[in-house]
Amino acid sequence: MIPSGIEGFFIGAASMITFQQPPVPALRPFIDRLWGWETAPGETVALPAVLPGTGAELYFHYGAPFRPRAAGVPAHPLDADHLFCLRRAVADLAPQSGVGFVAVRFKAGAVCRFVPMAEASLRDETPSFSLLWGPEGRILRDRLSDAADRRARAGLLQDFLLARLRPEAADPRVEAGMALSYRQGGRLRMDDLAAGLDLGRRQLERRWRALTGQSPAEFARLVRFQRTVRRLMLDRRVRVVDAALEGGYWDQAHFVRDFGCRVGVPPGAWLASARARTHFYNTRLAPPGMLCAPSRFDEGSMPCTF
Repeated sequence: MIPSGIEGFFIGAASMITFQQPPVPALRPFIDRLWGWETAPGETVALPAVLPGTGAELYFHYGAPFRPRAAGVPAHPLDADHLFCLRRAVADLAPQSGVGFVAVRFKAGAVCRFVPMAEASLRDETPSFSLLWGPEGRILRDRLSDAADRRARAGLLQDFLLARLRPEAADPRVEAGMALSYRQGGRLRMDDLAAGLDLGRRQLERRWRALTGQSPAEFARLVRFQRTVRRLMLDRRVRVVDAALEGGYWDQAHFVRDFGCRVGVPPGAWLASARARTHFYNTRLAPPGMLCAPSRFDEGSMPCTF
């Protein structure tokens, strides 16, 4: 674990530098980490296919921006500053050299504490800073471009987000429900979740969809998918069937069907390719028991931990 406020630097398989740091305490309920990669001159890396998940990620590229591929052919590069909020789409990134970026990894449901719009309008899009924050976003991009190094860029991002942190959730019950569902690995029955939030099931589904563009059941399935794939990528010794059962699937066939529907290929074929490339999955950085995003909903009665 990296101590709070200290940046860690690690050398990757080649000469690529990877770095990560925990956010300042005020951001920890909402942000998992700040991190980034930087390749050596002339080095080309096989970037990953980014799969759907429950969180969101804010990127600033001081090197070459990502180039998603469609049908195996690289498309136009993304903006140097953008958000990933993937719920159904897969961003298959083309190999490239000149990589240099710093990113902010938001926890599930937390991006809307900083962006003045519902998550439903962000999902499966790659909006630039200017689309997210207008002129202030453009100023942030310019300041990041002029920053001296990675540490300075991380500081600028944290200061910017601290200044835009909204103390109250747009919908405290939905936010609390997302934290509970995530903590339970997507296994919590919808009726039990709704009762715990003092809402009817239909009311919960309506409010959840209005905020996120998903139903609570869809979110739970995405939690299950995300955790299973993450386990398979971080531990190559684990069998697919064991990861699937631990992740909450009925059996291996259930996971294979779900994976195929989301990614378009069987998990075995995808893993064979993904494990030969870099990936964005990281081990836990925050200590167990980190409090979920605070709200005034039912204060003191729902200790949400991740």
